[in-house]
Amino acid sequence: MRWRLTATSAGLTLVILVIFGAVIGNLAADRIRGDFNHELENAVATLASQVRIVDTPTDTLIIREPHLNDFVSPNDATARIFNAHGVPLDASPGAADLGPPIQGTHDVGEMRVVTATLRSSQTGRIAGYVQYARDEGSIDTTIDRLWVFIAAGVFGATVLAFFAGLAIANRAMRPIAALTSSAREIAETRDPSRRMPDPKADDEVGELARTLEQMLRSLDAARSERERALQQQREFVADASHELRTPLTSVLANLELLQASLESPEQAEDREMIDSALRSSRRMGRLVTDLLLLARADAGRLGEHRRCDLAEVAGNAAAEVSAVMGERRLEIDNEHPIMLEGNPDELHRMVVNLLDNAVRYTPADARIWLSLNVKDGEAILEVADNGPGIPAEFRNQVFDRFVRVDGPADTAGGNGTGLGLAIVKSVAGAHHGTVEVAESDSGGALFRIRLPRASSEPSVTRPLEAL
Repeated sequence: MRWRLTATSAGLTLVILVIFGAVIGNLAADRIRGDFNHELENAVATLASQVRIVDTPTDTLIIREPHLNDFVSPNDATARIFNAHGVPLDASPGAADLGPPIQGTHDVGEMRVVTATLRSSQTGRIAGYVQYARDEGSIDTTIDRLWVFIAAGVFGATVLAFFAGLAIANRAMRPIAALTSSAREIAETRDPSRRMPDPKADDEVGELARTLEQMLRSLDAARSERERALQQQREFVADASHELRTPLTSVLANLELLQASLESPEQAEDREMIDSALRSSRRMGRLVTDLLLLARADAGRLGEHRRCDLAEVAGNAAAEVSAVMGERRLEIDNEHPIMLEGNPDELHRMVVNLLDNAVRYTPADARIWLSLNVKDGEAILEVADNGPGIPAEFRNQVFDRFVRVDGPADTAGGNGTGLGLAIVKSVAGAHHGTVEVAESDSGGALFRIRLPRASSEPSVTRPLEAL
């Protein structure tokens, strides 16, 4: 816009100056030519007033005339005197041949010629003619110089107008550039609490700055209200989930006691109902536990971090999941200690969810690998399997909440909560780590978690062993 404004300003200035220069140049040229013709007419009139021609019976004589050389020398002019019959009587030295006398003004080559009539004082008849001429080259040179001067003035004024327009455009666009820079920073940081530059003038740009500032304040207030509402919602979910655990625990305990008391064949129908209620209650308990963990993470109410061994945590998680492995084979590389600053319970839940996910979505004879290693100061935990894997189109969604993909061996019977991998991502993020999903070497799923280590310790490699 700055360059467009400058170009427009300079272009308009150029058009105006060209029109003005053309008008002034033509007027000046006409005035110069008019003055030149007027000088010629005055000169030939002066010369004619000083010449007297007398007709005699035998000849036409010039009784009195000025010295023609002195008359024409100041202007390099040409003067010639003719009798009434057009016969030359006298001429200035080196006079050019201008043809026969023709009354009035006309051009002969590059000469402007003016002819005056001489009349006899006795009879009043035409006694002769005076012809006076000057070269028009000097006039043309003067007019050419005038056009060059006008063209130089137009060009110089246009250049000055260009730089003046650029300076004015820069000054006019400087507040807008500041607004643009501030808006770009706000867009990059997504922080509407930042302020726009204060306007220095009460003009359209200042009004725009004030309007943008009002918009940002409204957006900041709306964001603050939304964050407060979300925080209240997270805290409510966390508190509600926590409060639900106690009655659920009581319900489960009572159902288990009631189930144990129903052992006779006559009570089979009642026992089946109790079994169904227990399954639903256990599923609700898992869902409440998962929601509680996620809600605490969202509300920033994370568990206390302390120094712990990720290898020990992973080993305990593998031992817990082994009860539901069935005929699947779990191979682990998990002997060397890897110290972290974290919450052991949350890390344990993270590893259990990964292994449970591998068990849930692999065939009964599948193989699952759990490995830990250290690279570039990070602890890397990987859970891989040789199952069907995760389709590429679902890999960006598996960590979303309540997302489930049906597998060939869903041991939960389709009753999963869809929060397991969301918990994995939340726990990894709470420990300043990352999680990613890819394809394992055997074509199945591979989950890789990277966590920062507490300290550098030597790694000990141990061959894979079966659990």
